[in-house]
Amino acid sequence: MTERLKKSLQAALFAALVCIATMLVHIPMPATGGYINAGDAVVFTAAFWLGPAYAPLAAGLGSALADLFLGYAVYIPGTFVIKGLEALFAALIYRAIHKKTKLAPIPSSIAGGVWMAGGYLLYEALFLGFGAAALGSLPGNLFQAAGGVVLCFPLIKGLDAAASRLRK
Repeated sequence: MTERLKKSLQAALFAALVCIATMLVHIPMPATGGYINAGDAVVFTAAFWLGPAYAPLAAGLGSALADLFLGYAVYIPGTFVIKGLEALFAALIYRAIHKKTKLAPIPSSIAGGVWMAGGYLLYEALFLGFGAAALGSLPGNLFQAAGGVVLCFPLIKGLDAAASRLRK
């Protein structure tokens, strides 16, 4: 199997996992018509596992599909771009610093999460205005990002352990 095919299949699997994680744990935010979810943990894991070439598509597609399946169609275009860039930023920062520190996932995912929260703030401001509703989503999105930072560690450890067992 070529490396490109392997990465493509892993990206498809991560897109499905992002979608599932987002749908399984989602909390509606009535003020904005959106929701907070657990998908960011898988978005960050995909960023570190797949890198900047494959993670953005997996994150954007998986998250956008969750919006579709959960009935949040107005968010699909924004989610595709915001989550894709979230994974891209996290992957690029991780790639730049992971050989220097074992804690590289922390600043990498924080940067991605801050982008995600700011991206949704801007996207919601387009639909809701730059008032209380759009600003009201910021704490929830930052909470979601923080949860993703914490939850991605056991996911990465589990993937690394599974991959090392498969290599034996």
